[in-house]
Amino acid sequence: MHALCGGVGICVGYHRLLTHRSFKRPRAVEYSLALLGSLSMEGGPIVWVAHHHQHHQYPDQHGDPHSARQGLWWSHVLWMFWTPSAESRGEITHRYAPDLLRVPFYRFLGRMYAWLSVLAAVLMYVLGGWSFVFWGMFVLLMLTYHTTWLVNSAGHAFGYKNFPINDLSTNCWWVALLTGGEGWHNNHHAFPTSARHGMRFWEIDSAYAFIRSLRAVGLAWDLQTPPANELRFSLR
Repeated sequence: MHALCGGVGICVGYHRLLTHRSFKRPRAVEYSLALLGSLSMEGGPIVWVAHHHQHHQYPDQHGDPHSARQGLWWSHVLWMFWTPSAESRGEITHRYAPDLLRVPFYRFLGRMYAWLSVLAAVLMYVLGGWSFVFWGMFVLLMLTYHTTWLVNSAGHAFGYKNFPINDLSTNCWWVALLTGGEGWHNNHHAFPTSARHGMRFWEIDSAYAFIRSLRAVGLAWDLQTPPANELRFSLR
């Protein structure tokens, strides 16, 4: 469940597809990925994408919803307790995710993602009792929350940089292993629309491997990757 909802749903669906449009796909694939992401209880795709676009516009600056310059704990989890007013939330989504706001399915997921998770928990109980609910829901949420938040916190504090960009993003190998490649965060900030986050041969990127497997069976195409000349120039 963590691999499906966190790895495929959040990393591939919410992040690399809906936020950065790093590859093209059939609509059914996009909606399936978004549905899996919504089961991680990190909110609907519209709000998630809007916050991430805001983060990329103001990385570690005033305006970044989880700026690492405000401290490790703020960027990891405390920012979640800052709740904007309904008016501010509406302004943020209209500014940063207008394309998703026009899609009825994403508005539906924004309203119903919590109830969909409850329905999934009921199904787990029917299939395997409380042990399935414990591992498939509560442990799933704990793992997915903290691995996602580690990209915001540890991914701006520990590791190395391949690219000299003006923010705190780093490449942190253990975050990358926990998040399917999202921990190669300095690479991602240097090339936000790239479907590939691991740039060096040892930078394992299982989310990109999944996207390539979709391409192999005709379910993804036009994968965005950095130009080779820019990588040769920048990597040190």
